[in-house]
Amino acid sequence: MLELDATPQAPADLIKDGTDASFVADVIEASQTVPVIVDFWATWCGPCKTLGPAIEAAVTNAGGRVKLVKIDVDRNQAYAGQLQVQTIPTVYAFFQGKPVDGFQGAIPPSEINAFVEKIAALGGDPEAEGLSAAIEAAELMLDEGEVADAVETFSAILQEEPNSAPAYAGLVRSYLALDDVEQAEAVLNGAPAEISTDPLLEAAHAQITLAREAANAGPVAELQAAVEADPANHQARFDLAIALHANGQVEEGVDQLLELFRRDREWNDGAAKAQLFTIFDAREAKDPIVLNGRRKLSSLIFA
Repeated sequence: MLELDATPQAPADLIKDGTDASFVADVIEASQTVPVIVDFWATWCGPCKTLGPAIEAAVTNAGGRVKLVKIDVDRNQAYAGQLQVQTIPTVYAFFQGKPVDGFQGAIPPSEINAFVEKIAALGGDPEAEGLSAAIEAAELMLDEGEVADAVETFSAILQEEPNSAPAYAGLVRSYLALDDVEQAEAVLNGAPAEISTDPLLEAAHAQITLAREAANAGPVAELQAAVEADPANHQARFDLAIALHANGQVEEGVDQLLELFRRDREWNDGAAKAQLFTIFDAREAKDPIVLNGRRKLSSLIFA
């Protein structure tokens, strides 16, 4: 079971007293993944006594998206000298091993909060990244046939993020993989209205439509024979296309629909074209079958 939420870091992990000896590990290396703010201060510095606690509070409120290292310049002068710290308090922010921002002197709490939030944003949104990683893991489970685990993971994601279109779409495909079309449709119908037009959910709707058609598809061999016996039998050709798709022969099914469209584009209120769009919508836009199918259909439309 994939953990969706990282355990919040303890303050000791977020805020620490640094030294010249630990500067590389605490700041340079640590900032490769999480922004690090360095507060150069001294015990005799009056403004430092106000600035320090304010920065600590802002970093704590950032919830692990930024860290703070406090350097006493009286005891640790090497890096303060390299960074040309001439007055204190001086604050530097590091990300990916390099200084990216900073300021000197005491500033109001509102400006401190804004500064910390700006620096924290450099590292991205860990919650969003965690959600993305969870979806990727669930997709991998589904691809590898671990469907029950995929259902559990997609469901857990939706508990954390109820408006996740990728999770809804993944859960629909998971139930379709279990041949549970009714549950797949129930999941799709339960998606919030604000994401109902998301392309992923539109694709899920098309996948459900195709799954229902597949359940009623006729035998490929018999339909193939009927088409060969009478190429003008449009219903047989349409049914053959559905049967081929249900049998995993998607490209062959698309070819039959294209041939039907070529022969009579208006047959059954344009059923061939509508079915092609359903197949295209159910697959990724970059799928070669979709790209080739759309190109061939366009050629027929504008011929």
